[in-house]
Amino acid sequence: MRKVLSLVLGLMALIAFAGIACAADGSLRYMGDSPLGMAYLAAAVGMGIAAAGCGIGQGLGLKAACEGTARNPEAGGKLMVTLILGLAFIESLAIYSLVVNLIVLFVNPLSAPLKG
Repeated sequence: MRKVLSLVLGLMALIAFAGIACAADGSLRYMGDSPLGMAYLAAAVGMGIAAAGCGIGQGLGLKAACEGTARNPEAGGKLMVTLILGLAFIESLAIYSLVVNLIVLFVNPLSAPLKG
């Protein structure tokens, strides 16, 4: 399963960046003439990776909790509390990634510095 996932993610990355990699002059015209286009690309890729990682982590956690409950049904209550707590921590990582991506999009550190 991991080989298939890494193959699919690698192919998606190749398809996504083929236009940039094969550009004749290497300029940013593919994403627009400003660095904001690259900020959009960085935010999209960053949020996609974060969402995929959190989804995989939540799936593995749920799988382990279900297997633990199946093996020892009396410990189901303790496992459920631990599972919900763990899922909340994993989801907070996706929210942190969203906040960082929103900062990249709206504050845009690649643009000219703010004049104070």
